[in-house]
Amino acid sequence: MTLEQTITQIPGPQAKAMEQAKKRWDTIAKPLDSLGLLEEAVVRIAGLTGDSGYRIDKRCVAVLCADNGVVAQGVTQTGSEITALVAENLTRGESCVCRMARMAHCDVVPVDIGICTDVDAPGLWQCKVAYGTEDIALRPAMTRQQAVQALETGIGLVARLKEQGYQLIATGEMGIGNTTTSSAVAAVLLGQPVEVVTGRGAGLSTGGLHKKIQVIRQAIERHRPDPEDPVDVLCKVGGYDIAGLAGLCLGGALYQVPILLDGMISAVAALCALRLCPASQCAMVASHVSAEPAGAMLLQALGLKPMITAGMRMGEGTGAMAALPLLDMAYDIYHAMSTFDDIHMEGYTHQE
Repeated sequence: MTLEQTITQIPGPQAKAMEQAKKRWDTIAKPLDSLGLLEEAVVRIAGLTGDSGYRIDKRCVAVLCADNGVVAQGVTQTGSEITALVAENLTRGESCVCRMARMAHCDVVPVDIGICTDVDAPGLWQCKVAYGTEDIALRPAMTRQQAVQALETGIGLVARLKEQGYQLIATGEMGIGNTTTSSAVAAVLLGQPVEVVTGRGAGLSTGGLHKKIQVIRQAIERHRPDPEDPVDVLCKVGGYDIAGLAGLCLGGALYQVPILLDGMISAVAALCALRLCPASQCAMVASHVSAEPAGAMLLQALGLKPMITAGMRMGEGTGAMAALPLLDMAYDIYHAMSTFDDIHMEGYTHQE
């Protein structure tokens, strides 16, 4: 199935299931709408899946790992070799997201979608599109064909994970330099000046930040990505991790698997998916708002509200892992708590 065919088959939310889920919340013995965004998340997931009794007992975080040629411009503290090192640590359960995932009863699925070397580590899913992107300061990041391949890879990952029984997929990424590429994509899609959407990433100095802004601006001016064409934006200034995550969002909508978004990079990818197919928004649940400058702007553009505001900007899927226990609490109340009828109490009614 081609990318265009996939997009045309995404159905959008199912109103009946959303109404059933909302009715269930209104019968539970508590003030109406009192759990706010937690209630909304359950209703949203019911609409995506068409099942008001849906559960998220088996879940994973897919951590897409890829390198970015722009690292050669000195926009990061560390070199690209760290991507491979962290990818291997992910397979060993030794990264931040792994520890948080254990607490959240969530499996970690590390994926090589574009690491610049071969990483021979058991448990690393091999989905490499290419050995890293080109240096966007000099050349387009990838060909259009490679961008489409990365998008289709993300869609395919959802199909594979659903076949394995996963009921929710959280997004994660790892790739030195990917706050540079994601800031570039954000600047184009949001129509914002580069300096407004670009942050320090993994702790750049003020001088390093100025260099990063200069490089992104140079890349956009040189390649002129079309903001009306998300694939063009991805292939000119994006990264394989971003394109793959966008594919995850599209795949979640196609295969009716909720996608719990992590931070800024995941939100950039989600915005690419939304611009490709507005119906894909029904699959997206925002975990937190990133402390990166573009974090709140991206969620606003997506029409999503975050469950957590904690000043996080770690990546890897850590923000999504922090939100999973909140969703678990919501689902426990939704499925198991007494109703007004159970305790022989007159229910609340919606007031104007």
